[in-house]
Amino acid sequence: MRYRRLGRTGLTVSEIGYGCASWWGKPRFPEADALGLVHAAIDLGVTFFDTGASYSAGEAEPRLGRALAGRDVSRLVIATKAGTFHAGGGRIARDFSPTAITASVERSLGNLGLEQVQLLQLHGPAIGELTDELRSALADLKQRGLVRAFGVNSFDTAVIEHVVGLPDFDVVMVDYNVLRPEREPLIHRAAAAGKGVLAGMALAMGHTGLKVAKLKGPQDLWYAARGLVRHRDEVLKGARFGFLHRQPGVTGSQAALAYVLENPHVACAVIGTTRLAHLQENAVASGMELPPQVRAGILGAQRR
Repeated sequence: MRYRRLGRTGLTVSEIGYGCASWWGKPRFPEADALGLVHAAIDLGVTFFDTGASYSAGEAEPRLGRALAGRDVSRLVIATKAGTFHAGGGRIARDFSPTAITASVERSLGNLGLEQVQLLQLHGPAIGELTDELRSALADLKQRGLVRAFGVNSFDTAVIEHVVGLPDFDVVMVDYNVLRPEREPLIHRAAAAGKGVLAGMALAMGHTGLKVAKLKGPQDLWYAARGLVRHRDEVLKGARFGFLHRQPGVTGSQAALAYVLENPHVACAVIGTTRLAHLQENAVASGMELPPQVRAGILGAQRR
């Protein structure tokens, strides 16, 4: 595993990060398997773990906390998110008020069993929600030593462009993958401003391999239903990249991650999986050189 600096935060993160969310955090996914994946990721050299207060109906954070219990976390960078929370009945609610964000951080520390969150990301805020009062509250959290660095996770270009100009935020997390080459200028601007850049959805949710058509277990059915409902355009676009899964010497996932990590401004590509074999396969992508013919194929598919 290779490592990169996360902007000007002073933090170093593994090129491959592990996302603790979705099916991984749900009670229907066996606890022993979920914790085992985190432990395996650490053994593979993964140091960046990403979760959120609202993930897996509020179950992801405490599950990650149980996975970290008794482990040496001194080399790990644990990131969580605030601003959204599980409101029951499958609903996700929003509250970016200073009081709510402070309370969310304090709950997250308890859930994760940590004294400090290394990275707190605001989860999908609107520009109007990034008020002076909120930014003052963030500064107070840093002064109290509860949070080391702040970021924003958003797929809204206007929001990220606004955040790039705010000194209060150290990191941005954007949806960057083979289906999203248009993010590259935004990533360049963020890096030029000293922001660390995290690539979320680095595997495009498996759409390059038409994961929605390959159902081997209940988690596959869950992901397929979500993809067809929320990301139908990405599913269709992903069909152009099926050739990635027919290359000698490199798997489709490895090629997709190698593409993301070719961008020198990306500190970490965050992936999520509930299968050990997939985790091991993805970890190998760190330091992997993308074959020229595969790169040419990706660029050709992106132009279509």
